[in-house]
Amino acid sequence: MSNLANYAVSEHNSKGRLTFESAPQFRSQTQRDRDRVIHSGAFRRLEYKTQVFVNHEGDMFRTRLTHSIEVAQIGRSIARVMKLNEDLVEAICLAHDLGHTPFGHAGQDALNRCMKKYGGFEHNLQSLRVVDQLEERYADFSGLNLTFEAREGILKHCSKVEARKLGELGQRFIQQTQPSLEAQVADLADAIAYNNHDLDDGLRAGLIEMESLREQTLFAMHFDDVSQAWSSLPVRRMIYETIRRMINYQVVDLVETSQANVKKLGPQSIADIRQSERLIKLSGVGYSQHKALKKFLKETLYCHYRVHRMSLKASKIILSLFEVFMDDVRVLPKDVQYRITSETSQENESHQARMIADYIAGMTDRFAISEYEKLFNPLTLT
Repeated sequence: MSNLANYAVSEHNSKGRLTFESAPQFRSQTQRDRDRVIHSGAFRRLEYKTQVFVNHEGDMFRTRLTHSIEVAQIGRSIARVMKLNEDLVEAICLAHDLGHTPFGHAGQDALNRCMKKYGGFEHNLQSLRVVDQLEERYADFSGLNLTFEAREGILKHCSKVEARKLGELGQRFIQQTQPSLEAQVADLADAIAYNNHDLDDGLRAGLIEMESLREQTLFAMHFDDVSQAWSSLPVRRMIYETIRRMINYQVVDLVETSQANVKKLGPQSIADIRQSERLIKLSGVGYSQHKALKKFLKETLYCHYRVHRMSLKASKIILSLFEVFMDDVRVLPKDVQYRITSETSQENESHQARMIADYIAGMTDRFAISEYEKLFNPLTLT
């Protein structure tokens, strides 16, 4: 890491871990963070969690796992050219969805409704909860004991109410300061990957029409170039080439804009980064195109009647599971029962709800469906 910029996160300016550990051999602290994320149970379960389409609807659609890997690839590419800490960016990208529920945003919305009177549910906070508490793999501590900088990158959004509960980690939301450039890169890498890959899946599923898509500037400018250069290619292959070019175009735009922002500020340390405005950005034109595509996807893909039907079924599953678990904890696995009954505080109901939310959020799509069948279908044996 000798070629890192002086404002990048390094071994020398890191705020360290919640529980002290001796330095690892043959790898950096941020490589250790990345490796712990990859070896976690929550990361493996992302293979069977929805991105847009329910996992069993088709093997070719993206899952939270493939999305996270794609985000990490984009993030590393940006970090390398900007001389930032690639391993830290990768760790954040791979961990950013660890707290996501089954069934994507429909599952999160349903679980948030269930938890409304108990403090709500938000997947960024849940991802932090996973790496800080819920993973149980190490003898000396709960969670993964990631570095401060990895944890701040995972926590992209947070209300001031929640921030006050998080100590030093929550201070930037209260004081309105910025996270590291690595965290900022991971955030935008996620946004770029999300838009372009959901577009790909929506086209593959037949939920997006080419005619309406070609009205989108970001898509049209690249598709027109591809179709003129390779007019005999099958349309599907043209789409692959177009999306590849869209991602590259946005990454180049982001890097050039961000490099100019950094050069203008002239930061000498990570402290300068934290006290500045956000520096990792798309250009004005790039952001407008990105925002327009995001709006298009919301109106055509995420609100498509087939996706809405799936969302309704997903909500029913989550709401029903939460209700039955709250009503009778004896239907829960023994380890979950133990975590609930071991609580001795006055707010046992809130504690019970949070433990149940942890359990449901950790489910894969197919496990949630299986649990629902076992509990509510009288013909299904447990």
